[in-house]
Amino acid sequence: MATSAMSRENKWITALADAQPVPYWLDDPGRPRPEPALTGDESCDLLVVGGGYSGLWTALIAKERDPGTDVVLVEGHEVGWAASGRNGGFCAASLTHGLPNGLTRWPREIHKLEELGARNLDAIEETVARHSIDCEFERTGEIDVATEPYQAWELKEWYAQARRKGLADGIEYLDRDAVRAQVASPIFEAGLWNRRGVAMLHPAKLAWGLKQACLRLGVRLYEHTPALTLKQYGIGMEVRTPYGRVRAHRVALGTNVFPSLVRRVRPYTIPVYDYALMTEPLTDDQMASIGWRNRQGLADSANQFHYFRLSADNRILWGGYDAVYPYGGRVRAEYDHRPETYARLAGHFFTCFPQLEGIRFTHAWGGAIDTCSRFSAFFGTAHQGRVAYAAGYTGLGVGATRFGAEVMLDLLAGERTERTELEMVRTKPLPFPPEPFAWTGIALTKWSLARADANGGRRNLWLRTMDRLGLGFDS
Repeated sequence: MATSAMSRENKWITALADAQPVPYWLDDPGRPRPEPALTGDESCDLLVVGGGYSGLWTALIAKERDPGTDVVLVEGHEVGWAASGRNGGFCAASLTHGLPNGLTRWPREIHKLEELGARNLDAIEETVARHSIDCEFERTGEIDVATEPYQAWELKEWYAQARRKGLADGIEYLDRDAVRAQVASPIFEAGLWNRRGVAMLHPAKLAWGLKQACLRLGVRLYEHTPALTLKQYGIGMEVRTPYGRVRAHRVALGTNVFPSLVRRVRPYTIPVYDYALMTEPLTDDQMASIGWRNRQGLADSANQFHYFRLSADNRILWGGYDAVYPYGGRVRAEYDHRPETYARLAGHFFTCFPQLEGIRFTHAWGGAIDTCSRFSAFFGTAHQGRVAYAAGYTGLGVGATRFGAEVMLDLLAGERTERTELEMVRTKPLPFPPEPFAWTGIALTKWSLARADANGGRRNLWLRTMDRLGLGFDS
């Protein structure tokens, strides 16, 4: 028995032998050249800091709202190189990191939040078409799958609750036979298929397409230009960079996982490192062996969950499970790779799809996600309303960052809108404690979540206490 298990593990590790330690999405010969760095002084109406989705959507929407607005965007490295180019490419309508989280935290406005989220996803689809952004956008939906009987029961109960509250539109419950008819895995017990609320896309190509759209509309965009300091200057703000400075009437911060230029915001977020693998393209026979004709995204229902999807050329991206918090909350390139996690993910992959034994992984990578204690974005202003920020998306920022961009622009304009009136927008999450308490609490939570997964979902005293405090967590 032990020899057989070791043999299987060796096969899993062998499948990683040729994996390149780079994000698959960024390993593209069509990757655009970076724009030059800022040298000297600039002035503008709106300065956007950060060249990920948050900053790109903010710059683009600002120009679309008022083409006369003078917009500058600065990015510390290259557009889309961080979380925006490393994620799974799940573009969800949810603004609240899933309906259960939103219903728990904002029950009185959940219907409005769901409506705004659906409109936001429609707007993303429309923008992709209008600007001819070739990001492999497929609105195929997502299936949350149960891999244990207790998870199947929980999915069925959750579906019944969503129907009672009028929140199940477009969602279909799949029993074991039905879910395996969609995607053939021997470990699938049930599923919930959200047919319209999630799109699949190529995340880096979305970022690059948004960049080109910004440039065409007249945004002045500087890459390899980190923002170092932020301070008031007259009636506006000044941001210094290594070789220059930008003076602006208003500033929007889309830095997310990186330390905020508004220092009091920093305790509200921590970095969590997430990892993923990408297979070689599947053959026609391999595709037939797993079905998956409808190309939905999938995620399992464990606390430590996996997410997986097909690429345009029929590779399988397989990510998640380990969520690693580095002591002190440091964001460093050395954390972008974790061989022990890659080996674990490979083993889980072949448990889910044993019929694909022999397939190899071509890419393995990781990156930091910004999370907050309520697991969905929070918003605010600083410097008497001259600066706005949005952060804390917790891995569902591909879609929600567009909504966050709208909120930041509303706040900077001083406008009361249906967005700024939301309790979600007007309130903040609890900040994280200083070290060593943050690391200790997160480590205890991860240990407890693993135990819950191994014990039929039963949550121990620590997790129940976190739930009562509104700090219930999954990876």
